[in-house]
Amino acid sequence: MMDKDYIPFHPNPSKPNFRVPEGSVDAHCHVFGPADKFPYHPKRKYTPCDASKEQLFALRDHLGFSRNVIVQASCHSTDNSALVDALNSAGELARGVAFVDDSITEAELKEMHEAGVRGVRFNFVKRLVDSTPKEVFFAIADKIRPLGWHIVVYFEAADLEELIPFLKALNTTIVVDHMGTPKVANGVDHPDFQRFVNFMADNDNVWCKVSCSERLTQHAPDYSDVYPFARTLVEKFPNRVLWGTDWPHPNMKVEAPNDGHLVDVIPHIAPTKELQQALLVDNPMALYWAE
Repeated sequence: MMDKDYIPFHPNPSKPNFRVPEGSVDAHCHVFGPADKFPYHPKRKYTPCDASKEQLFALRDHLGFSRNVIVQASCHSTDNSALVDALNSAGELARGVAFVDDSITEAELKEMHEAGVRGVRFNFVKRLVDSTPKEVFFAIADKIRPLGWHIVVYFEAADLEELIPFLKALNTTIVVDHMGTPKVANGVDHPDFQRFVNFMADNDNVWCKVSCSERLTQHAPDYSDVYPFARTLVEKFPNRVLWGTDWPHPNMKVEAPNDGHLVDVIPHIAPTKELQQALLVDNPMALYWAE
């Protein structure tokens, strides 16, 4: 058993000053454990704090959101039990993104679909997961295609160039986590971020989450250095962007963010009501609740 290496999430987040539009979706968040019911994977790269479905749904209501998209994280590996349990409890108020391997069966996929899973996550962040042959990812993509699921990808900016041929070959809807994880100190004109902008411009099946200001910033708890990156993507691709809290902010090594303050970032990156409506309501509803 690894020692706990997490920073616990904020115990009393403030009420946001920014009021999100009615029907808003927190499109990137997690549930962890509780470990006594849903154990963490023995080969995980980090040990998170327990973060229950009840705590997540209470935060949703406190921040003024209506729905969640719950993303399976690497600490639970391919055991999606905690995710499915949360989805079954939430009903139509949540959708999910699972983490699976190529041994997943059609019956298991259908069961997850009925619970509300609508995508799978491919993680390429080397500090979080071990390397997986690309053939495994292609096999998974073939299995989920009949269900109409999309693929969420998590990578770091410097690795995008080598991933582009693979991502194009997937030939499906792709959602990129956390703006492709740019190094904010490099600025928006750096080739790594411009490569990501161009990748989205060239591939209209690629979406992204303008999330994780708290992880990307160089000046916590002031996230203003992240605004230009997120605003660039929101304004260039208004119909292909999503936003989420990333609660409970796993594997952070500094003070946990105040989720109310994170919500107050939104009008800085989506400055008009039209952009806010697309980012928080129309886009996630189209991707996750289309039926």
